[in-house]
Amino acid sequence: MPEVIQTITPEQHRDLRRLALLATGSTGADIERLVREVRRKTRRQQRLLTWGDLEHALLAGQMKLSDDLRWRTAIHEVGHAIAFCDMGIAEVITVSIGIGGMGQVVSRQHQLLPQTQDWLMRSVACMLAGRAAELLIFGEAVAGAGGYDDSDLAKATEHAIAAETRLGFSDHQPLLYRSVAGSINELSLDRQLAERVNQRLIKAEAMACRLLENRRDALIAIAERLKDVGAMTGEEVNALLMAHGSPPT
Repeated sequence: MPEVIQTITPEQHRDLRRLALLATGSTGADIERLVREVRRKTRRQQRLLTWGDLEHALLAGQMKLSDDLRWRTAIHEVGHAIAFCDMGIAEVITVSIGIGGMGQVVSRQHQLLPQTQDWLMRSVACMLAGRAAELLIFGEAVAGAGGYDDSDLAKATEHAIAAETRLGFSDHQPLLYRSVAGSINELSLDRQLAERVNQRLIKAEAMACRLLENRRDALIAIAERLKDVGAMTGEEVNALLMAHGSPPT
């Protein structure tokens, strides 16, 4: 008997990609459990399971956000995504809001870039770009960029400390290496170090602000799309960026 090969139509491929985006942050076990629950429900209703059933179940598991917070979160995450793309630091895989938390950008860092001081400052600028986007659009930023050890501010501060204490990028005693252990606590003990780290962070945030000011129209357009759909691929983000012109030089 000849083998039967089922092909996926463009419409089915689009539906599958939509479901994959909505499942961002979920484990295989999470998805398996969700499918079982949806299948039990449709069997009780004596009908076949559809793509729409799965999409509805995935959306039901998202964090519910008010319209205002959904818009602010979209601006924040798209700020990160644009910075990653235009600064050449990483490839954006997905951007989402309300999935597995307030919002997230999944990216793949470009591994072959020389890790110079310029690379480090562009990386820190990308970490601060969400906050910079909020400042640009709303005139203020909420506390979401900080508050915990894995936050944007914490990561940016750690990179700035590394530049000053371990990577040889400091103008002050560049050859002196300090251990990673207790680096954050060191800021409270060394006021001069704290000031140098803070100046790096200010400079990096200014880089992000300049970039996003030049990308304001794209930022708003992509954030409007993200607010509506909840999740986008990196390809979709790049397509909208290209539609709004080349990145600033």
